[in-house]
Amino acid sequence: MGTHTPITLPTPMRAPVNTDCTTHPTAMNRRQLTLALGAATAFATGIGGAHPALAASSDTLGFRMPDEGEPHERTWMGFTSSTHIWGTDLNAVQQDLMRIADAVAAFEPVSMLVNASAMARAERLRANATHAARIQLVSAALDDLWLRDTGSVFVRRVNGHELRALDFNFNGWGGKQAHANDAGVAAWMARHTGIQAVKSSLVLEGGGLEVDGEGTAIVKESCVLNPNRNPGLGKAAVEQSLKESLGLTKVIWLPGPAGGDITDAHTDFYARFAGAGRVVVSHDAQNVYGERTVTQRHIDVLRQSTDAKGRPLALTVIPVPTEPASPKADSDSFAAGYINYYLCNDGLILPAFGDTAADRFARDALQALYPTRRLVQIRIDAIAAGGGGIHCTTQQQPAAMTR
Repeated sequence: MGTHTPITLPTPMRAPVNTDCTTHPTAMNRRQLTLALGAATAFATGIGGAHPALAASSDTLGFRMPDEGEPHERTWMGFTSSTHIWGTDLNAVQQDLMRIADAVAAFEPVSMLVNASAMARAERLRANATHAARIQLVSAALDDLWLRDTGSVFVRRVNGHELRALDFNFNGWGGKQAHANDAGVAAWMARHTGIQAVKSSLVLEGGGLEVDGEGTAIVKESCVLNPNRNPGLGKAAVEQSLKESLGLTKVIWLPGPAGGDITDAHTDFYARFAGAGRVVVSHDAQNVYGERTVTQRHIDVLRQSTDAKGRPLALTVIPVPTEPASPKADSDSFAAGYINYYLCNDGLILPAFGDTAADRFARDALQALYPTRRLVQIRIDAIAAGGGGIHCTTQQQPAAMTR
């Protein structure tokens, strides 16, 4: 986990967590320390927090969440400046963020939220970007970089142009990380864009939602049904709220593991829609990261599932890399997997890990699924070492258009 001892932890997407907090704090790694602090401050940070009335707001009835592959107005990102979270890795993480922004900016504009104190650093990095003119730096208060989880989830009126900006009440992944600023990012984005904000009745994160734009969603039980987000709510109630707010007619539930990481296992690291009736799934067949059982269970569930239109799901399985080149690859927080890619206008940005065979397999598999898109594969070792990926750092704003 490195030699520094930060106070809080960035969003690890997959690695197991040791929740035994009896160890002396100086012996804890970043994840253990964060969970210990999260347990101690759960009441202060507010676990759960869903609105009492579960009925979806009428402001989102008749709207739907578009598939990520539909046209975008822009991509939103966040530029972290927290040494408390990232310690001596901060500079490398910031470089990775600008590398992602530059890759996306080749296809569409990027708006990156930056704390005022870090603006000069962000400007210096942007100056070296190939597509600097298409990367907008916007002064805003934030705690960390994970705009997929903290930013607005945009929905668009069916057969119309109008957008809404859903706020899913970010609570630090169930009170595990300080989030006073990040809890306000979704509302800030709505104000900045002039798009009407709608408060959801649920507490969840954008990384926990995967939709096909045609009425189907894949959601993880371990995250959305977790009492640290939505205490007392059963699957039927949560499902009904999701259907009404996102324009869904079918929700496919994947199992845990709850507590396996700070996100409680977000969907976007495990399964992604890749067109009508098709899903890309991550698999750890060799149990390199200890997730053979989890990823195989996902495959089993999805093979038995149909989408909202009754189509059986065709699966493309992409293995995790077995020999990533990063010197931090042996860390239990290193997020090595290819499913956390990002679709932008005419492009697809995916990670490389220095495992030549696995990197090539993932690229070829995704190119076959997206033959008209230009694939860009980049190294993001510092972000991966913090437990996240490309998709985790981005949030799309759909184009206001009639489908």
